[in-house]
Amino acid sequence: MFWRKNTPHFNLDDAEQRQAKINELRAALGPLSARGEKYCNESCLIRYLEARNWNVDRSRKMLEESLKWRLAKRPEDVRWPDVSVEAETGKLYRANFTDREGKTVVVMRPAKKNTSSHEGQLQYLIYTLENAMLSLPEHQEKVVWLVDFTGWTRAHANPIKTSSECISVVQNHYPERLSIAFMLNAPKVFELSFKVLKVFIDQKSVQKLNFVYKENEESMKMIYNHIDPEVLPVEFGGKNNVVYNHEDYSKLMTKDDIKTASFWATDVDMS
Repeated sequence: MFWRKNTPHFNLDDAEQRQAKINELRAALGPLSARGEKYCNESCLIRYLEARNWNVDRSRKMLEESLKWRLAKRPEDVRWPDVSVEAETGKLYRANFTDREGKTVVVMRPAKKNTSSHEGQLQYLIYTLENAMLSLPEHQEKVVWLVDFTGWTRAHANPIKTSSECISVVQNHYPERLSIAFMLNAPKVFELSFKVLKVFIDQKSVQKLNFVYKENEESMKMIYNHIDPEVLPVEFGGKNNVVYNHEDYSKLMTKDDIKTASFWATDVDMS
């Protein structure tokens, strides 16, 4: 008689079962380079497992693709002089304030688009993501996105190729890094673009997107629940008079580059 082995049900709340999955994924990856080891810490393994519903095989495949991508793109080696031209208008930057829980806030202002370089925009996005992750406090894994559409028109829209590749990079190589996203003052015309782009975004992320409008006090409460209006800049509906200053931001990023280099300095395997 053939007896089917009974596979125990995975309980996400069971610490022992979770740890077993983490250990299984680590073993499945096999030997890694020094940078690979550094990247694949326990928090990283958990993020990839969560992104694939704790299926070890699917998580391994996803993580291996990220490791290949990182080996090819070397995101940790991108430095401020490589991308500073993309930042001159303040179209994308790490905010100098955090949310109420201390999470890093990334600000994007699509109407401030200043180049049409596909590779340049992609590289700057990657640089900003790497910087934002390294800036997170130890107890935080996710960032808040604040996307301000003030002044945006179709003329500012990126080609589908650039937008879809940016979304792909964020989803496939920075999984489980989004806490919540606020889409501020999105014009009606953006809804058409968003309908096209939404097919590239996974459902879990779509559910974290919140459309808010400065003139709508009720919707702004959503932002205030996460970001204290005292630290939120006036231009985004808060009370803080701070504005993006490229010179100051350049100094901050130059300092952060030293931290980034130091973080990855243990790597002697340049293969």
